[in-house]
Amino acid sequence: MTAGSSQQNAAVVLLIIHLYLYGGYQLTELQICHLCNGTVQNSTALGQFCSASAGLIDGCCCLLRKENTSNADYVIGLDLSNCSLSHVEDLQQASTAAMIDISLNPIVQLNNSLFQGFIQLDNLILPVNLACPGGNVSWNKVEVKGDTRHCEGQKDICNQTGHLSLNCPENSLCAAYGPGFFECSCVDDFHGYKCLREGKFPIIQVFGLLGASTVLVSILLWVTQRRKVKSV
Repeated sequence: MTAGSSQQNAAVVLLIIHLYLYGGYQLTELQICHLCNGTVQNSTALGQFCSASAGLIDGCCCLLRKENTSNADYVIGLDLSNCSLSHVEDLQQASTAAMIDISLNPIVQLNNSLFQGFIQLDNLILPVNLACPGGNVSWNKVEVKGDTRHCEGQKDICNQTGHLSLNCPENSLCAAYGPGFFECSCVDDFHGYKCLREGKFPIIQVFGLLGASTVLVSILLWVTQRRKVKSV
C-alpha cells in the first residue's frame, strides 16, 4: 500500500466519523428543529426575534451557542406554525425557548403538561381555539389576533418575595416551572418527605452503607460461584 492511498483511507475514515458524529448530534439534539419543512423566515415574528437576539436559524429553530462550549446549541425560538400538525406531543428539546409559535395548525387540544419546565417561555402563539397553558392568570397579556392567540409575559406562579410560599410545604421554597406549574425545594438543613427532616442529608452514612452492602453481596456471590466451579 502506498503512502498516498494510506492518506486517502485515513481521510475517508475521518470523514465518516465526522458525518456520524454530526448526524448523531443533529438527530438527538436538534430533531425538533426539523419537524416542519422549510426554515424560519426573517419576516415572521420569530424571525425578527431571532435576528434581534443574534440567534442562528436552523430549520424551524432559532439557536444560541453557550459560551466556551462546543456543539452546545440550545433553542431560544421555535416556529412550527402552518405545519399541518394535528397534535403536538413533546417539545422538551425546546424547553429553553423564549418564543414558540404553533399557530395555524389544526390542533384540537394540547396536553396539560406540554409546557412544563418551560421557565423561559415569554411569548407563545397558538391557534385561536386553544387556551393559553395555565390559563389567562398565568400570563401578563392574552390577546386574540385574527386566527391566533398570543400569550405574552409568563407570570411566576410563586409569590414574588423569595420567601416561603403557601403553595409549598413548610421549610421549602417555591420556584416557577412553566406556565401554571411550580416546584418546591427544601431550604437549607431540611430534607426528606415534605422537607420535614432537619439537618444535612447523611450522604456518608447512606452511601457508605450502600457500598458496604454491595461489597458484601459481591463477595457472597463470588464465593458461591467458586464453590459451584469446584464441585463441577
